[in-house]
Amino acid sequence: MEKYEELSPLALAFMGDAVHTAFVREKVLSGQVNKVQNYHTFASKFCNAKKQMETLEKLLPTLNEEEANVVRKARNCHSKHSAKNFDEETYKKATAFEALVGFLYLSKQTERLAEILLKSIEE
Repeated sequence: MEKYEELSPLALAFMGDAVHTAFVREKVLSGQVNKVQNYHTFASKFCNAKKQMETLEKLLPTLNEEEANVVRKARNCHSKHSAKNFDEETYKKATAFEALVGFLYLSKQTERLAEILLKSIEE
């Protein structure tokens, strides 16, 4: 997509959620063979608002100006949705993490995207 700069932070988060989830699921599948419900359990350790917020907080000091702007705009965006099991601040930071992933994916910054995705599955 060439006009990713014109997308709203929530649109970037929408894309980032898909990219992050696909990455985590691929990592889960590359591990040991399990029952399908176990795959979901393993993936949900990393695909949740709290883990995404924690990853973002670790990344903040390493973000360049452009990445920091994407995060700031997404965190300050007003959404009609909220996380079922998390407070508003956690949800906003998770959305900002997803927007960052979406931005990096759509702007084809594959090396930086890989760094951030790998950080998201560290325990």
